[in-house]
Amino acid sequence: MPMYQQGNSCSSEHALQNGEVDPAVKALEARQDEILRKLYELKAAVEGLAKTVTTPDADLDLTVSSSLSSQSSTAVFTGTTDLDALLGKDLGALRDIVINANPAQPPLTLLVLHRLLCQRYRVLSTVHVHSSVSSVPPQLLSCLGPRHPDSHSRHMFQLGFTLIWKDVPKLQMKFSVRNMCPIDGEANVARFLFKLLAPYPSDPALATLVDSWVDAAFFQLAQGSSEERAAALRDLGSALGRSAWLSGPDLSLADVACYCCVLQSGSAPSAPASVRRWIKSCENLGCFSHAKTLLL
Repeated sequence: MPMYQQGNSCSSEHALQNGEVDPAVKALEARQDEILRKLYELKAAVEGLAKTVTTPDADLDLTVSSSLSSQSSTAVFTGTTDLDALLGKDLGALRDIVINANPAQPPLTLLVLHRLLCQRYRVLSTVHVHSSVSSVPPQLLSCLGPRHPDSHSRHMFQLGFTLIWKDVPKLQMKFSVRNMCPIDGEANVARFLFKLLAPYPSDPALATLVDSWVDAAFFQLAQGSSEERAAALRDLGSALGRSAWLSGPDLSLADVACYCCVLQSGSAPSAPASVRRWIKSCENLGCFSHAKTLLL
């Protein structure tokens, strides 16, 4: 490296003669830039593959699609989020979010959040199928959108979103193999992803309200008995009779989770009028309407 710097200094001396840059120096600099660019791309690709391959549950057998989903609808969340502050600095490598999910239980909440993330960031999205799954419906194979022509250039993206259809009892997400424990359960992964879009409410009472709705969505609407589901729908109807959204004047994770769980449970037709109006309000945003096509 010192020898190269010395040579570059001499070249700079020649480059300044007569006020013109020596064409040979120009060619050398262009070649150096191209080599550095290729090295950067290679480093990013290797780092991304290492994160995926070293994830124990993420052994990949078939790559289905690699995509960047860009939405034409107006972004729901505006402003910027500091990914370095949220996820830590990771210079030269794409931040990969790897999710293992069972195709028998499509994680609608995460797929809606994926669409919202694509409105905010440049997201490289990839779907894989694990050998433990014999077949996956076509709508799940293309659930993250069409293949992007620049998917081979990982350095062009801010986030990687890798979805692996696998025969697992519970959804699991892994982000950093070295520094972070796995996150289990769709509700907990949804909380993680939503924080990349907007901060949780600073008001403890409001933050508790959001969490209580998320818990009600998964434990009552999605997994509860018919009595528990009916009670949750009554609570939804009462809350939405007073406000357009579940936890304040704007859309929140509470709305995303409850909408998806109402949809998956098949409760929408029998829901109170205020809930049906709220469902239409969600679907008017665009990022929700795709969820209906993913129901098996």
